[in-house]
Amino acid sequence: MDPRVQKMAEVLVNYSLAVKPGDRCLFRGTSPLAQPLMQALTAEALKAGGIPFTYVHMSGEAAVMLENGSIEQIEMVNPMLKQMYETAEVIVRIEADEDSGALARFAADKQQAFMRSRGTLLNIQMAREGRKELRRCTTLYPTPGYARDAGMSFEEYQNFVFGACMVNEANPLAYWHELSAMQDKLVQWLKGKKRLQVKGRNINMEMSLEGRLWENADGKFNFPDGEIFTGPVEDSVNGWVRFTFPAIYGGNVVKGAELHFKDGLVTTARAEENESFLLAMLDTDAGSRRLGEFAIGTNRGVNRFTGHILFDEKIHGTVHMALGRAYPQTGAVNQSDIHWDMICDMRDGGEILVDGVKFYENGDFLV
Repeated sequence: MDPRVQKMAEVLVNYSLAVKPGDRCLFRGTSPLAQPLMQALTAEALKAGGIPFTYVHMSGEAAVMLENGSIEQIEMVNPMLKQMYETAEVIVRIEADEDSGALARFAADKQQAFMRSRGTLLNIQMAREGRKELRRCTTLYPTPGYARDAGMSFEEYQNFVFGACMVNEANPLAYWHELSAMQDKLVQWLKGKKRLQVKGRNINMEMSLEGRLWENADGKFNFPDGEIFTGPVEDSVNGWVRFTFPAIYGGNVVKGAELHFKDGLVTTARAEENESFLLAMLDTDAGSRRLGEFAIGTNRGVNRFTGHILFDEKIHGTVHMALGRAYPQTGAVNQSDIHWDMICDMRDGGEILVDGVKFYENGDFLV
């Protein structure tokens, strides 16, 4: 086993999730390629006194479902996973796709049915996280498919992934503790603030944060991590944004997406490529035209766009917003079967004002 995989498992079990004796731990891999990390996680969880369970999705599982299933069959929720999502104290989801674009060839109604199936589990997950009943972390195991998406060789991509996780370091925990402390200062400064304005070449938006909390994403929600995030008041978002990186969801790539908001709702949407998919997702349900999240990326180890949101939303000097489901721990209440993160670069003249005070400029914090 690559020693970096072992170190990654040690950080996830002992830092990100703080597994305790008796914790029921679900390690879920999106393909068999995730098995080396799942093996290392299982070993580390046992050493910590946890009770590990594993679930590995077969190769091409979702594509087989969409190719052969009816809408009713596709949207059925896996009862084995549902039980674990309702009862486990710890869940690690390991992204390890063989072909990240496998679902893009299917009709929108089938993709929406698949999102509804996933949405049920995500709603359970996020509700239990909000009640502090579940500790969950999403991570990624490098695959040749992800390397192709990122335009890298497989070896180069492996080095990128492990570098962004800081497991190349002799003591990766030192990095994550330092990032956590820095972000905690930002979150404390933002506490109680009421109004956010975001301005730049590709964005001019404002929203209310009254009664909402900011969260410090420091390697415990995702791994790697590096962001602070909140949930805007649902009917308060006004303005427009043009996302400077491709917006990718379920393997579908939307380039040049632009959204206009009025009193919280997306009223106009356009895209340079794949506009039809963007419009279909906006009509998924009653909450899919509202923002569930606003976040600022802080990870300096993620220095390029790769085509995978786990890394791309953490790029230092960017903000991202998610259409759809909100994180209840922020105080936000928007419900949806989608949670689609889209990224805007702020390093070329972008700024954020909080209650009229300039908080952020050109990708750096000022407080």
